[in-house]
Amino acid sequence: MITRETAGELLARIPVSVPDQPEGESPTAVKASPFTGAERRVMGILTVPKWQQGMDQGVLPRAYQDILDVVRDAPGPVRAKQIAPRIGLPAETSKIEGVRSKLKRLVERGWLDEGTPGLFTPSHAWTANSAKSP
Repeated sequence: MITRETAGELLARIPVSVPDQPEGESPTAVKASPFTGAERRVMGILTVPKWQQGMDQGVLPRAYQDILDVVRDAPGPVRAKQIAPRIGLPAETSKIEGVRSKLKRLVERGWLDEGTPGLFTPSHAWTANSAKSP
């Protein structure tokens, strides 16, 4: 509880800047992004947003982007133990389990598919969207 209060106080001190805001317009008049609600929340719950049409992997934390790069570049479905060394982690059980939990989170949020338990591939919707992007 004390940590949350301290974090809240620190976050309140950070000035809020609004990019490309016309002069004289209040910060509350900022237009909503098509991804409103998908941004990272500082205090906890959502760091991996649900995939939406037009969203690219740049909205994800770096570790998740690295995992998506490995899965996307693989010739077929991959396992967590194959991904861990490719993103610079040792092939230790604890590291592999951490990667597995990230993979499962990416499946839940629509970025990846898990057709067979333990085998991960890019989501069909995400790869179709990525193919249309330059």
